[in-house]
Amino acid sequence: MPFDSGDFDAHERVLFVADRPSGLRAIVAIHDTRLGPAIGGCRARAYASEAEAVADVLRLSRGMTYKAACSGLPFGGGKSVVLLRPGQSLHAGMLRALGGAIEQLRGDYITGEDMGTSSQDMATLREVTRHVMGAPADLGGSGDPSASTAFGCLVGMRAAVRRRFGRETLRGLRVAVQGLGHVGWRLCELLATEGAVLLVADVREDIVRRAEHLFGATAVPSDRIAQCEADVYAPCALGGTLDETSIAQLQAGVVAGAANNQLRTAADADRLAARGILYAPDYVINAGGMVQLGLEHLGRLRELQPRLQGIGDTLEQVFADAERHGTSTAAAADALAQERLAAAGAPRG
Repeated sequence: MPFDSGDFDAHERVLFVADRPSGLRAIVAIHDTRLGPAIGGCRARAYASEAEAVADVLRLSRGMTYKAACSGLPFGGGKSVVLLRPGQSLHAGMLRALGGAIEQLRGDYITGEDMGTSSQDMATLREVTRHVMGAPADLGGSGDPSASTAFGCLVGMRAAVRRRFGRETLRGLRVAVQGLGHVGWRLCELLATEGAVLLVADVREDIVRRAEHLFGATAVPSDRIAQCEADVYAPCALGGTLDETSIAQLQAGVVAGAANNQLRTAADADRLAARGILYAPDYVINAGGMVQLGLEHLGRLRELQPRLQGIGDTLEQVFADAERHGTSTAAAADALAQERLAAAGAPRG
């Protein structure tokens, strides 16, 4: 099935993992190891089909390759997804079975926290494999990376606003945040401190009410958040929200959010550019979590803050390259990543 998927991009390995006693069904994808071992989080969710899970893990692992390359980290890209059945919860038995499969890869794939998993889940994985990042600090890890992802997104948003509007601050700008999970919530905290005017949407009404109370945010229905009048649209939930229909209805001048795979298709980057909407490529702006976990693995966490600030510099380069070559910002980011990958030579394995 992966070879036939439109999202297959010469992935080095795609493993289907099943463990009958625990009920685990998982897929591990290693996209590219030219820059180093593949890193990428473990996502757990109920997928509508196996094909949807395959597409997700292929796109996410490719994005991690490009994310590492643009961040200047010595890693390749990988991802794992756990396919939960409706009503099923991730439990320790599943995690240990997945950890055993990761251990058999002998360090070619290193996992971490992602949507549907936690730093405590990473601690459980560490019981059976060393190839884990983001365990709690008391176990030697750097913990939940969502704060780093959110801060890097804020830095990137500042760069995009400066480029698009000539503004040095976010104060007074209307920012529409779609999704108030770990990263989206932390981003709202930072934006509120910056003085931005927040519009928020989430399927959980209690979280939305809390954002209204704490941040003075305005609640917007989830199916309307991309269409409301705002300066910046920040997608921070599942990917694929930017397509031909939603882009035609966007009112924002900037798209800068933390979600992975925000574009439904590659053509959507051109649609944004044609409308004069500046897009901060997702794998550049949301790299903060990967940066934290990668530096943890390298024993160089002291470099975290300068590296996160560097996300703005990378985006400035991407924006300038896109303007110079007359391409979309997504194409410019891809070109930057591909240049660094080509310079690395052959894959490790």
